[in-house]
Amino acid sequence: KKSEQELKDEEMELFTKYYMEWKGERKSGNTSYTNIPRFYYRLPAEDEVLLQKLREESRAVFLQRKSRELLDNEELQNLWFLLDKHQTSPMIGEEAMINYENFLKVGEKAGPKCKQFFTAKIFAKLLHNDPYGRISIMQFFNYVMRKVWLHQTRIGLSLYDVAGQGYLRESDLENYILELIPTLPQLDGLEKSFYSFYVCTAVRKFFFFLDPLRTGKIKIQDILACSFLDDLLELRDEELSKESQETNWFSAPSALRVYGQYLNLDKDHNGMLSKEELSRYGTGTLTNIFLDRVFQECLTYDGEMDYKTYLDFVLALENRKEPAALQYIFKLLDIENKGYLNVFSLNYFFRAIQEQMKIHGQEPVSFQDVKDEIFDMVKPKDPYKISLQDLINSSQGDTVTSILIDLNGFWTYENREVLVASDNDNTADVDDT
Repeated sequence: KKSEQELKDEEMELFTKYYMEWKGERKSGNTSYTNIPRFYYRLPAEDEVLLQKLREESRAVFLQRKSRELLDNEELQNLWFLLDKHQTSPMIGEEAMINYENFLKVGEKAGPKCKQFFTAKIFAKLLHNDPYGRISIMQFFNYVMRKVWLHQTRIGLSLYDVAGQGYLRESDLENYILELIPTLPQLDGLEKSFYSFYVCTAVRKFFFFLDPLRTGKIKIQDILACSFLDDLLELRDEELSKESQETNWFSAPSALRVYGQYLNLDKDHNGMLSKEELSRYGTGTLTNIFLDRVFQECLTYDGEMDYKTYLDFVLALENRKEPAALQYIFKLLDIENKGYLNVFSLNYFFRAIQEQMKIHGQEPVSFQDVKDEIFDMVKPKDPYKISLQDLINSSQGDTVTSILIDLNGFWTYENREVLVASDNDNTADVDDT
């Protein structure tokens, strides 16, 4: 007869045996849990110099490998030749077309680098209303070119991503644009002494619109998704029209215009702008109350504004239809920092417009009328409060802000019917002649 201890030992032994068998079966049936991929990589500390160098070197090698995977000019020419050779009749106008069968044939001959472009999904994306089920060869080739350009640009930007986290700091983007200048023929005439001001002007546009929370960094993905890089690289075109240069923030005439305005406003030539100097900006009709708010909320040095802060101010006032610009101005109008504009805040700013009208000998307009018009234009969710989102959704944000901060903007709005009639008369005169 077994003792109690022996029975316990035997029970434990059998339990362990059966448990291990059961566990072994589970393991052989599903091994995925043993292969969980590593998802966290600790960044090297500042004193780990060797690890930092290793990381930088490995990223450079990785980006070089990715760059070699892209189609070069010769391969793109070969692709165009193959597409042209396999075009599918009949011709409709001058547009060369290709059907799915020939599309796949080109994919087989084009080589492994092109394989990713020859899928049913991409063909379906480019398929429109062709009665023969074909796609435009030119549209497909432009699609491939755009994809290659995006990947090239991403790799180029990633080389400046010192942290290796998928974003660029202000200094990273400054280095990228500084090294880009010699490759842009439209900037050949810029003096080297102006380079630092040009780079500052260009970088501010990226950060003003793509970093609304002012974190000091922008995702590379966001840079690629917006149109700013297209505008910047448009300066590669040696025959860019004068109109295009004037409307392109990154062109030499545009950068010189903005910097020239700054120098003209700086009457005491100390490199900074006081409130009095800034008051002459544009038509010189911005209200004192609005300018007070600018100097209260924006970064200043001993009560004066530097060039970088001035650029934010210019970008906001020149792009009043854009959400980022409205956010900038809304913060200044929201004097109580409540997240909305009420009758008090509207009256606070419009009083300054009324005072300016008196100074210029004009009959002041009733605030009640203007307030009702503003609420009618915006149509806020809450009939007593206007939020930033209400302002953006209304598509009237530029008009509303102009009414409240700029006498010239208010006068233009107030006399809009007269101005439209005058424009129509001028057009009629031109037609008659």
